[in-house]
Amino acid sequence: MSSTVYGLVAEFEDTDAILEAADKIRNAGYRLVEAYTPFPVHGLAEKIAKEDIRVPWLMFGCGITGLCAGYGLEWSTNSPWVAKIMHKAPVDIVTRAWSYPMNIGGKPFHSWVSFIPVGYEMTILFTAFGAVFGMLLLNGLPRPHHSIFNAKNFERASQDRFFLCIEAADPKFDYENTWEFLLSLHPADVSEVER
Repeated sequence: MSSTVYGLVAEFEDTDAILEAADKIRNAGYRLVEAYTPFPVHGLAEKIAKEDIRVPWLMFGCGITGLCAGYGLEWSTNSPWVAKIMHKAPVDIVTRAWSYPMNIGGKPFHSWVSFIPVGYEMTILFTAFGAVFGMLLLNGLPRPHHSIFNAKNFERASQDRFFLCIEAADPKFDYENTWEFLLSLHPADVSEVER
């Protein structure tokens, strides 16, 4: 097999055919499989076993960071201990922000109940940023070109055709056997994808 082969792609004409094929591919033991469809197909992601837990963990970490940042910001601006430390800072602009903690309504400087809304909002903001930028980073986006774009008839993936690609990096991938296996799924076409 040439190292210029990205994988083999099978083209299907409807959702039932691609769902049945995805089920057979998974049962055959292939794991590096990608699906390309013109619209979301219910149940297809589960059949090709695409589960990545990195984005939820990244979102969780960003949410905790946002909570600490929001709560820490309010605590540091209302703390007389931070004011004493910052008052010795040489830059006047920095000292103006922290030098005068306010006692409003006789509340203590560390009034944690009033710090909750800002901490909550910062948690939501950082979690949203973690989701968006984490998804872009982990998907490798923006990606102006991908090897799958070289597949025969692939421009129809955004119109009316459904594609399943078994990547050459899959441990079970063998060019001839995988080609025969894809033909046994009765697709409209099977083609090679070059890098």
